[in-house]
Amino acid sequence: MKLDAALPPVQLNDVPAIAKAAEEIGFDALWTQETQHDPFLSCALIAEHSARMKFGTAIAVSFARSPANLAYTAWDLAAQSGGRFILGLGTQVKAHIERRFGMQWPESVTGKLREQIQATRALWDCWQNGTKLNFRGEYYKLTLMSPFFTPPPLPHPSPSPSGRGERGEGIIPIYIAGVNTGLAKLAGELCDGFHVHPFNSPRYLKEVMLPAIEEGAAKAKRKKQDVMVSVTAFVATSSEEENFARAQISFYASTPSYRSVMDFHGWGEVAEKLSAHAAKGEWTEMPMLITDEMLKEFCLVTSPEKLASDLKTRYDGIADRLTLYTPFVPGERDEFWRGLAKQF
Repeated sequence: MKLDAALPPVQLNDVPAIAKAAEEIGFDALWTQETQHDPFLSCALIAEHSARMKFGTAIAVSFARSPANLAYTAWDLAAQSGGRFILGLGTQVKAHIERRFGMQWPESVTGKLREQIQATRALWDCWQNGTKLNFRGEYYKLTLMSPFFTPPPLPHPSPSPSGRGERGEGIIPIYIAGVNTGLAKLAGELCDGFHVHPFNSPRYLKEVMLPAIEEGAAKAKRKKQDVMVSVTAFVATSSEEENFARAQISFYASTPSYRSVMDFHGWGEVAEKLSAHAAKGEWTEMPMLITDEMLKEFCLVTSPEKLASDLKTRYDGIADRLTLYTPFVPGERDEFWRGLAKQF
């Protein structure tokens, strides 16, 4: 199990110091997010100011971009870093795609994301291996690539996890994120990894998500082990952290697209109440609906001394990569982070 870190939402001029510190602490990878800032610009600075550490997007919003946008950006970051970049994609939800990005929400979420991955890899296959570009799908048709627009091959392509290396597979790793089984199956079928949404529980992952990944992998004659499972975990080692986790969990649980997690645990009625509060902007009332039982299901509540061992126990057999929901900020709890990284 690898210990990774999350980049906080900072300005670009703060990224170099964070990248250097994260590598010195001993994290295996540093992940950027698409919240307040573009996730790819920070990646260029992480690549420049680290030498060994992997890095990637967790996540970049896929439906806000075309396959060519994704392909060129990922290609440059992989070339810059000697193959350390991981392209992590997420679909976001309909309201954000339509009303924040001004893009069209697809009839089939998994269908469009599947095509985005396949089309992006078709571009990579063209650039790396000289394969004629001829991708034709329901959402995308890519048939034009002249030498003027073709970047040079990557000197350090990543190995294909399945060993087949089909249509650009393995040139740059692709992870996708999801809460529900459809995207987990797609990850098993096509991807190098799966970013588990922070709103999760070990039971939900073991009983719902991992079997879905395995089902998708079997469909493509792959093994579940071909898919790295990257878990972002809520942890609380103080009352302040418990309050923060309770607030964030209430926010996620109010999202209709994530209702399956609450339904799985028998808390669907609570999720409906949270959605009603969110619709009215009643944010302060929401954390009070998250009981201690719910908190401990979705968040590891422990002591700082037992955190590493409890994380390993909680996510044993589930996570290949583990990131704490708390972002890494140099100068804040450095000894805590260094000790945790050492124990992993």
